[in-house]
Amino acid sequence: MTEEHLLKGWEEFEAGAILYSFDGSSHHINNSIQHSVADWRAEKPVFNEEHCIHCQFCWVYCPDTSIISKDKQFDHIDYVHCKGCGICVDVCPTNPKSLVMFTEQTTNDEAIRNWPAKDTKKDA
Repeated sequence: MTEEHLLKGWEEFEAGAILYSFDGSSHHINNSIQHSVADWRAEKPVFNEEHCIHCQFCWVYCPDTSIISKDKQFDHIDYVHCKGCGICVDVCPTNPKSLVMFTEQTTNDEAIRNWPAKDTKKDA
């Protein structure tokens, strides 16, 4: 039986806290390592190597560790675990961006052919 003073609401946990199953075990049966979350996506990030400066922002900020980097270079997107949140696109500093969101049905080759042009700022 859990003592009343040990119960916490979600807002009382420290950022980055690890929460285990209700049964108290550290065995995670339904995590995204074992299961795909790809069917959550309506849009997917597509990578264009031509514009990448390998800053690694996308890798650092991806909440699902779906950006795969090797030797500090972007390697690929793990589409099995990417849920399409778009954070990687938001943090990409290049112009045009090296990661852009496209509909799930768009092939990566088609996305590259339709890549947005450089965004020019208009004078105020």
